Amino acid sequence: MAALLDFLKNKESAEKSKKTARKPAKKAEKVSVVKKETLKVEKKAEAPAKSVPASKIRNAKFSYETVKNPHISEKASTLAEKDQYIFEISPRANKNEVKSAIEGIYKVNVLSVNVIRIPAKKRRLGKTQGWRKSYKKAIVKIKNGQKIEIL
Repeated sequence: MAALLDFLKNKESAEKSKKTARKPAKKAEKVSVVKKETLKVEKKAEAPAKSVPASKIRNAKFSYETVKNPHISEKASTLAEKDQYIFEISPRANKNEVKSAIEGIYKVNVLSVNVIRIPAKKRRLGKTQGWRKSYKKAIVKIKNGQKIEIL
């Protein structure tokens, strides 16, 4: 039975210690408040020093599934000289997704994105007829002076 009532003894001893230690505890709280305020002031002073470009924040999320692979052709090689690159993309991707994916994967600044949907075409091999798959490609223009290493 004594063990059941031990929590009452502990509670009484805790109350007594609170009564005797109340005055010094308030002084300690004031000191900690002052320290917290100085820390807050220091943090406010540091915040402007850490300026992150808006393009870095905007490109935090991107998907590797959006861009399938680079489209290599004669036209693509001539456009590469003009800082424009062609990529095969997911059929459901839009311009904003392509832009964020290219910026995230290749670490370049994208100026514009043009999207082209290539339709399926009929093909035959002897008597057999079939379809070539349709796909979507994007022509991405990047900032002058930057390059994407495709090959």
